[in-house]
Amino acid sequence: MSSEKRIDITQPLWDQNTFVGRFRHFAFISNPLLTFVPEKQLYEARDLYMRYKAGEEPEGTTMSQVVRAKQLYESAFHPDSGELQNVFGRMSFQMPGGCLATGAMLQWYRSATAVVFWQWVNQSFNALVNYTNRNANAPLTTTQMGVAYVSAMTAAMSTALTFKFVIQKRATNPILARFVPFVAVAAANWVNIPLMRQNEILLGLDVTDESGKVIGKSQVAPIKGISQVVTSRIVMCAPGMLLLPVIMERIEPKPWMQRIKRGHILVQTAIVGMFLTFMVPTACALFPQRCKLSIDTMKRFEKENYEEILKNTSGKPPQYVYFNKGL
Repeated sequence: MSSEKRIDITQPLWDQNTFVGRFRHFAFISNPLLTFVPEKQLYEARDLYMRYKAGEEPEGTTMSQVVRAKQLYESAFHPDSGELQNVFGRMSFQMPGGCLATGAMLQWYRSATAVVFWQWVNQSFNALVNYTNRNANAPLTTTQMGVAYVSAMTAAMSTALTFKFVIQKRATNPILARFVPFVAVAAANWVNIPLMRQNEILLGLDVTDESGKVIGKSQVAPIKGISQVVTSRIVMCAPGMLLLPVIMERIEPKPWMQRIKRGHILVQTAIVGMFLTFMVPTACALFPQRCKLSIDTMKRFEKENYEEILKNTSGKPPQYVYFNKGL
């Protein structure tokens, strides 16, 4: 390894100040194939990651092995706690999990029972993803997690059923009913994610200077970060949930589609999967992972936290403070 240039294994391999660099990074760690890597291999990757980080990697370790270890570690272990994440909550499972839930919602949208059931399935999946990618420094109580889950379920189901009944009574174009799942999912995201991360707002989030040194806390920073995460999640599912209804409305009357009616769910799931394979890294890359907040904003909206930063920086606060926006 000594003959090869070393990398900072804790940092992304591509420039995170550009959209392309962020896209390549998230495509690297959200590859759906990473879902199927055995736990034994993941722990071996973590061991090599940590040993390389400490400069103690085994003799003969190649750069390709280091990069592969970095990919596996960052795709499967929590960035704050270092714990192995639940496989179904990892970003690498967003494509297979999301395409199954979305395909089902778009296929079975006609009856109220189906709408309620598949919204429940989807929100349960979302709750697991949000919990898996939570900020480990601001843990939720069981009660808070329960309230977040029930609130998101209520928002999704009430939105879906309200729009469904309004469309059935007033809309003349039947394709509008196919968009109900997207409206429900978007509404639920604005409830689920903020509630799952409410302690970041209530207790404040650690913020750093440009060098990464923690200089205080902010309650405005998580509001900005959570808003960006919600926007990204909605963008992530938008193409599949908005374009697929149009596609299906066009191809369902075709003779070949009429012959495989039971296979429509497979067609929809496959198309959603293709959308999500591209949209997961695209949506994650919309905003920098290392988010920044103007110190003037803190001075205006949270004077107590601003005063603490003044104290910790000897009266010379940076122009911006930085924090991890989460996923």
